[in-house]
Amino acid sequence: MSFAPLLSASPVVQLHAAAALGAFGLGAYQMASRKGMRGHRRAGWVWVVLMGVVALSSLGIVSSRPWIGPLGPIHALSALTLMTLPLAVIHARRGRIAGHRRAMMLLFFIGLVLTGAFTLIPGRLMHQVVFGSSIGLGT
Repeated sequence: MSFAPLLSASPVVQLHAAAALGAFGLGAYQMASRKGMRGHRRAGWVWVVLMGVVALSSLGIVSSRPWIGPLGPIHALSALTLMTLPLAVIHARRGRIAGHRRAMMLLFFIGLVLTGAFTLIPGRLMHQVVFGSSIGLGT
């Protein structure tokens, strides 16, 4: 494991990675902790902010591949996240706990776990961070 590729990345990529890692850790804690208490609500607001930063910063991470365009399919998940976050908060504030739970779990598992798994594909920055250089891909 080497943080050198991440440390040499652009500030928006660094912000995105830091917010995603923070959201992942806090989200895992939230799912394991007692619900409805003041601590859960406070940590939940921090998680919402972190997820907003993850989604918004992802829009600043674009590809230079002209045949695909600057935005990829993963950016659609950013839009989904930005629409689902307020919906999840509204569910909680209106006492619709099942809807809140579904929305938050969707955000965690699709917005963090699934997309995080895609970052580990050879040739991607986080693959280089976790596994070292991408062997066989010329990078």
